[in-house]
Amino acid sequence: MDHKPLIIANWKMNPITQKEAEHLFGSVEKEVRRVKEAEIVICPPFVWLSSFRVKSKIQLGGQDCFWEEKGAYTSQISPLMLKNLGCQYVIIGHSERRKHFQENDEIINRKIKTALKTRLRPILCLGEEMGDEIGLRIGEQLEKDLMGISEARIREIVIAYEPIWAIGTGIPCSPDEAMKAALFIRKTLTKSYNRSVAEKVKILYGGSVTSQNAADYVKGAGMNGLLVGGASLNATEFVKIIERVIE
Repeated sequence: MDHKPLIIANWKMNPITQKEAEHLFGSVEKEVRRVKEAEIVICPPFVWLSSFRVKSKIQLGGQDCFWEEKGAYTSQISPLMLKNLGCQYVIIGHSERRKHFQENDEIINRKIKTALKTRLRPILCLGEEMGDEIGLRIGEQLEKDLMGISEARIREIVIAYEPIWAIGTGIPCSPDEAMKAALFIRKTLTKSYNRSVAEKVKILYGGSVTSQNAADYVKGAGMNGLLVGGASLNATEFVKIIERVIE
């Protein structure tokens, strides 16, 4: 496994103009141009992806994709379209998709399989509600979302642990709890595959990540990187997050 931390920016439905999007991307790209100690991915809204088809230190990712490559599916985004626009990654199963669009594990599983077929690396998001016992919900999600994924393909998947109650709330999960979740995920993957495979899968933390707590998750809790939401919309803060992780 590549030991460089993987730092992913999820812009969600922001910014609302192309000019703002290009300025944000350019500001980050300028600051991280010489960074070699981390892998950096930005996932902007689909409509802005074509603006960033440049040779850059930053890799691109989609925020979602459909489970078919093409066809009569009005408004949907094919993983082949993402690939054609230069994407290497795609976020799948984010809690906002599960909540607002009623995406279930069967849909997520189909999306993962199609993304892998088109050589995109899925970023599978898992997380529990406040009060849930760690492992109860994410164990079920892992089992169903990865059903039928071979040992050879699981290595291409990135898993992002995002406790639902921590997303966009300013109340991050403690590093100790994040570590427990990561250990549970690896234990589950070991049972489904084997220890060697489980150790090669990158596990990220997401949920109210800031430059103040970023290093606690990567250096302290042993996560392989971060999935950053709101803080990634501020170029200065996002760059600080990267710097804290690699310093």
